[in-house]
Amino acid sequence: MIGLAACFALLGAASNAVGTACQRKAAATVPSGGGLRLMMTLARHPVWLAGIAGVVCSAMFQALALVNGPMALVQPLFIMELPFALFIAGLLMRKKLPAAGWWAVGGMVGGLALVLVAAAPSGSHDQAPMVRWLPALALCLGAMVTAVALARATRSSLFKAAVLAAAAATGNALTAAMLKSASATLETEGFVAFLTTWQTYGFAVLGVSSLLLLENALQAGSLAASQPALTIGDATVSLLLGVLLFGEHIRTGVWLVPELLGTGLILWGVLRLTRVVPHAQETLAGDEPAVRTSD
Repeated sequence: MIGLAACFALLGAASNAVGTACQRKAAATVPSGGGLRLMMTLARHPVWLAGIAGVVCSAMFQALALVNGPMALVQPLFIMELPFALFIAGLLMRKKLPAAGWWAVGGMVGGLALVLVAAAPSGSHDQAPMVRWLPALALCLGAMVTAVALARATRSSLFKAAVLAAAAATGNALTAAMLKSASATLETEGFVAFLTTWQTYGFAVLGVSSLLLLENALQAGSLAASQPALTIGDATVSLLLGVLLFGEHIRTGVWLVPELLGTGLILWGVLRLTRVVPHAQETLAGDEPAVRTSD
């Protein structure tokens, strides 16, 4: 089951990367603007439709991964979305990944493998009692509100990008926890029960909110400021929620040394990628210049 969960998680990361890259590619080829007219134009674009399909498939793969394995395993594997997205966007936009970028990807993969092998996440319950949900919701939502307040109070674009990304990461982790619970309800009790459980609506609302926070983080400052907080924050909060909510187990003690070393490699790889890959910011923030119509 662990291997199946890992496969589904990697498929989810790859699918979301395809979705992100395709949507950015499509947005770069249509007239600038917004609103319903832009959406109707994009809806006729095959590449954009492929991007939407990628996002939908990613959600399905993530749900399957969370049903079959612990959050502490599944969510960290979504770190691979960053190199997947940059690689796919490079193909679509005809921009090669430089040698330094490949070294960064290698560092991320090696660090992730080291963390997961050392931590060896295991054991997971599909549901958690409300007595565990309440403090988890209070802490996570409280942290998100605090981060937004700090972002509004600061004039530093780097700090704003970092705290908004941390808020998005916390929201992503909490969304995954709700998705795990709702997916388990769908599998064991059926569609009607799925529609009547609060987690179903919780992950839908929080998922959209986290996406908006991420978009604001990417627009507030450089990718080098937001991506590390997003990458490490999502994995860390997911690990904590997995342990506290669903009774998952990870190894500690002497195993903390390779876990910290792996985390350092991941962080180095993320920072390196955001600095050496020219199209990184455009790929994730959607800053590709749109084709403008002639007057």
